[in-house]
Parts: sequence; structure tokens; C-alpha cells
Amino acid sequence: MLAFKAIQGAGWLVFSRFVGRIIDFFTLLVLARILSPADFGLAALATSLVVIVNTVLEIPVTQALVRLPAIDKSHLDTAFTVGLIRSALIAVIVLAAAWPFAFFNHEAMLLPLVAVLALGPISRGLVSPAMVQFARELGFRQTFILEFSGKLIASIIATLIVLSGGAYWAIVANFVIASAASSIVSYVLAPYRPALSLSRLTDFAGFIGWFSSAQLISALNWQFDRFLIGSLADRSTLGRYAVASDVSVIPTQSIIGPALQPVMAAFSQISHDRVRTKFAFLKAARFAMLISVPVCIGMSLTADLATVLLLGQKWSEAAPILSLLALSVVPIPYFQTLYSVSLALDRPVIIFRLNAVDLGIRLMLLPLGFYLDSIMGVSVARIVLSSLMFAFYLGETRSLLALGIGEQLGNLWKVAFASAVMAISVLFLREGLAAQQLHPVVELAFVATMGAAAYTGTLLLLGIRLIAGRGHLELVDRS
Repeated sequence: MLAFKAIQGAGWLVFSRFVGRIIDFFTLLVLARILSPADFGLAALATSLVVIVNTVLEIPVTQALVRLPAIDKSHLDTAFTVGLIRSALIAVIVLAAAWPFAFFNHEAMLLPLVAVLALGPISRGLVSPAMVQFARELGFRQTFILEFSGKLIASIIATLIVLSGGAYWAIVANFVIASAASSIVSYVLAPYRPALSLSRLTDFAGFIGWFSSAQLISALNWQFDRFLIGSLADRSTLGRYAVASDVSVIPTQSIIGPALQPVMAAFSQISHDRVRTKFAFLKAARFAMLISVPVCIGMSLTADLATVLLLGQKWSEAAPILSLLALSVVPIPYFQTLYSVSLALDRPVIIFRLNAVDLGIRLMLLPLGFYLDSIMGVSVARIVLSSLMFAFYLGETRSLLALGIGEQLGNLWKVAFASAVMAISVLFLREGLAAQQLHPVVELAFVATMGAAAYTGTLLLLGIRLIAGRGHLELVDRS
């Protein structure tokens, strides 16, 4: 029953993120058709600074409260106060860094852009802490309403701004308004009367300490490539890279990430039973990879069609970048699963350690990649980096859950085999269709359908089944 509740919660979160991503993608299509890659490059550079400060100061209040046996009003007051302090720190740090950042990048417009963008994470820190009650009960319908309303309002306003000639300020508005609107809606869904208190800080101070340290390194990991390219290349190049990078992570951000949020809550409830936790991890990891791997590979193999069709001909140079970056995302769902079980078992030090290793390798590989072949070299370097990090994910999982590397790989070999069959099928199909000169819409639809059929058919032949019933939903292997 717990598994079914977790899957129901995952369904709401996946649906929420999926709808949110549809809105984001529609907004991107509108903005990309009107704005230039240089506009996106300037906005991406400004956003990078704000995202780093936001991520460094990210405080996992929800995760910390979910793992406690019980919470009361004093916990919520402490969470609100911590969020308020965080928002104040973001405002001070971002405003202090805005002028030096603009000066270093020789771009005066970065100063007002960064200042306005900071309003997004500032408002996000003031979300109603009472929303945690829904996460504890594995009920995420309210999360869907929260994200949907924020995304929709932001999309409408951003579209109006760009159509009225607001240029890159439409991108800024989309970023800020989504957070501000969601925070306002949270108090409607989860009423809470704010009060200042730090009386319960000790209940999750240690948890926050390790998590915040990990977030500091994670922020550098995810934004280092944009800073590197932004300082060494022109704004148009950065814009193409930034858009390709954002599109490449859609599978993990839209499906796997939200699906694993209730899974973490489920892990927390069985954390006392390590054997049960171990098998739950194997199931969650295989399910995550089962969905994301074919999507990432499919995106890589059809990047040229999707880019020109959806973004327009002026974005065609972003297609080879997207093709490579989509492959670099393949191992991320495994990390997301390990991330969830590490927090559930109160071992955030594992996240810190993995992020530190990632940063060390990243600092060597990405500059080398840029030196050898500009942004294409950076894209290849990210594939090498993700492959190396997957080995570290396997090692940390072995230490945490006593799962051998062979057992972990054996859990995934059917997903890998089916994905390989799909990739070969798509490559042969695209080669055969090359002379037909089909419209990109027709070719993309046909290739996607046949690729999905090849993948699903191979999994069925290998004995992978999704069993659904009353109060029961499970991915099983009947071989």
C-alpha cells in the first residue's frame, strides 16, 4: 500500500512537472521565434549568477521535516524563519555581486538583469511551510496546482512582454513571476500564519549543514560551463549552448526528479529495514533509468529535427550541441535515486562527496574541452564526465546499501540492451528516410513511434512488465 501511495504521489508530481514543462516549452518556442541567441545568452549569463547564489543558499526544509516522526507549529515557524533569513541573504549577496559581475563580463545590462532576477529565489524562500504536510502524506495534488498556476501566470506575462517588444526582459519575467505566483498560491493551498522562531532549528541543523555544503559544490558544477563559455565566447554561442543544455535535462527534471520526491518519503518510512530499502532502491533505479535512458538517446538521435522544427532555422547550430548534451544526461537519474535514498537514510555526506568529485573532474575536463573544440569540446567533455561519475554512483551505492556493482549493473542490463536496439533501429530508419525528404514533422513522428515500438517490444521480449491492479502498481521482471 505504501508503494502504491508513493506511485500515486509520483504520478501527481510527474504530471505537475510535465504540465509545467509543456508550459515552459511553449514559452520557449514563443521566445525563441522572436528573440535571438544573443538575447538568450545575456539572460543565461545573468541567470547563472542568481542560480549559483540560490543553490548555495538552498535549505532543504521540506526534506528535513519529512524525515521527522512528527512536526508541529514550532517546526513550521522555524522553517518560515529560516526561509526568510535565506531570502535576505540572497538579496544582499546578489546585489553585492551584481556590479563586479557586470564589470568582469563587460556587460552593463547584467546589473539590472541580475537585480530583478534575484526576486525569483527571494520570493521562493517565502513559500508556505505548511505545504510540507502534503509531502508527508504522499499527497501531491496541491503541488500540481501550485506549480501549474505559477507557470501559467508567468508564461502569459512573459509572452505579453516579448510581443510588446520587451526583448530579454520576457525571459527575466518568466523566471521571477513563476516563483512569486507559486509562493502566493501556497498560502491559499496550505494556510499558515507567519511567526518568527528558531526554537526547532536543532531538529534539522546537522542535516542542513551537510546538504548546504553539497549544494555549494552542486551550484558550481551546474553553472561552471556557462561561466566558462560566457567568459570566453560571444553571447550568441552561450545562448545556443544554454538553450540546448536546458532542453537536454527535460527528461530528468520533468519526469524522474518529481517522481523520486515521494519515493524519498517512502524510503524514509522503511529506512529501518535495510534489506527492504535495498530492494526498493533497485526497483526505483531501474524504473528511473527505464524511462529516461530511451528519451535521452532518442533526443540525441533526432536533435536536428526537433531543433529546427520547434525553435526555428536560426537555432540549427544548437542541434549538434543538443545531440551530445542529451547523452551526458543519461546517468543522472541514477544519481537522483541515490540522492533520494541518501537523504532518507540521513546520509547527506554522500551527496557532498559525489558533488566534490564531480567538481574536481569538471574543473579539469571542461576547460580542456573548450580549448580543443570550443562548445562542442565542452559537450563531449560532459559526456566523459557523466560516464566517470556513473562509476562513482555505483561505488557509493555499494557502500551505502551493500549492493555489489555487478548486482547494480545486472539490474539495468535489460534497459541498456533495449535502448541499444532502439538506437540501432532509429539510425537505420533515419538513414533509409534520408532520401525521401519528408517534412520534419512527419519524419520526427514516424521515427519516434518506431523507436518507441522497438524499445517497448524488446523489453516485453526480455520479460519486463508493468503490473497494475487494485492498490498495486509494480514493474516486474518475469524472465
